[in-house]
Amino acid sequence: MASILKVDELQGITAAGDITVTSEGGAATQSLQQGLAKAWVNFTTVTTTSSRDSLNVSSLTDLTTASTRVTYSSAMNNINYSATGYSNWNTLNAEGNFNASHSGRLGLVGRATTTIQHYSYATDSAQQDVQILGDLA
Repeated sequence: MASILKVDELQGITAAGDITVTSEGGAATQSLQQGLAKAWVNFTTVTTTSSRDSLNVSSLTDLTTASTRVTYSSAMNNINYSATGYSNWNTLNAEGNFNASHSGRLGLVGRATTTIQHYSYATDSAQQDVQILGDLA
């Protein structure tokens, strides 16, 4: 019979925030906190800029067409975190992904400890995502 462990907080033995997880095969380990997303957001910029769901994101700011500032609720430790983004090219629904045949800007720029700017090439998009990994301050 399987056991169920219910706790409100986990702490490492060596350091409170240091918890190591062993891989499925047992050959490797990974730091638990390093493997977790520190912020993410799923949003649209068609008609209005609005979040569908998020973690550690306090606001979205519509800067211009195809450009949105994502502001984190809790700051990152420095600007050397990993950031990934996604944007579809169809403004009416979530069909069709960005590809090389489309022109314009696409990506994440202006990286700061509390914000990042997301470009969705040349138009507002129905389906956009940003994920942030790294160390919180």
